[in-house]
Amino acid sequence: MRIARFSIDGNVAFGAVEGDKQDELVLDIIKGIPFADFELSGTKVPLNKVRLLPPVLPNKVVAFGRNYAEHARELGNEVPDAPFAFFKPSTSVIGPGDEIQYPAFSEDLHHEAELAVVIGRMCREVPRERVQDVILGYTCANDVTARDVQKREKQWARAKGFDTACPLGPWVETDLDLATASDLTIQLTVNGEQRQLGRSSEMIHSIADLIVNITEAMTLLPGDVILTGTPAGVGPLNVGDEVAVTIEGIGTLTNKVVKRG
Repeated sequence: MRIARFSIDGNVAFGAVEGDKQDELVLDIIKGIPFADFELSGTKVPLNKVRLLPPVLPNKVVAFGRNYAEHARELGNEVPDAPFAFFKPSTSVIGPGDEIQYPAFSEDLHHEAELAVVIGRMCREVPRERVQDVILGYTCANDVTARDVQKREKQWARAKGFDTACPLGPWVETDLDLATASDLTIQLTVNGEQRQLGRSSEMIHSIADLIVNITEAMTLLPGDVILTGTPAGVGPLNVGDEVAVTIEGIGTLTNKVVKRG
């Protein structure tokens, strides 16, 4: 099931996305929330009549860096022996079609296409054999990064945590099992030109590794998001660019870069 979060006539709801052709997609409004038992209402609205929102509002976004060897090398970094985590605040999250605001304190903004894992239940100290049980589904993410600030400041709070630095969407795909999600094509284009192309199977540390690692330290809540790292090919974004992340079996997340002001 593809679960979207949307607004229509000032109201916010979740809905199940139905259909195959983009211009014929409809939303069956969900009664309740996707993190508990819910029913489909049978009330349907065309997708093109609503505004898609970030598919979840995470309490926290846990991101893992340098989880693809070629990406680590392209930036001159060593491949870490263990998962390397950092955070993006909830205020950095935007949805499909929302604008990425180029921060005034940076002159080198980069895109990073990522597979995002959405947590479906409160969990901690998750054993490897139970990882599938805590996952609601998967979505597309763009770990937008002020690369010059990241290099200059050494720690990444401002470089990766500024407002609009975490586009998510367009929806959460719940029908992917862990094995399937571990071998998906991840692609990013800027103005239609391909910049990144990789597979989630190229991760150094698997999805299960990442969830086991972070829940050793902290509790994850329903709606929390884990960013699993980016393939090689990261590069600059400029004002006016349209950047699109497409992940096999999920969909496409598109955002435009604008001047902050």
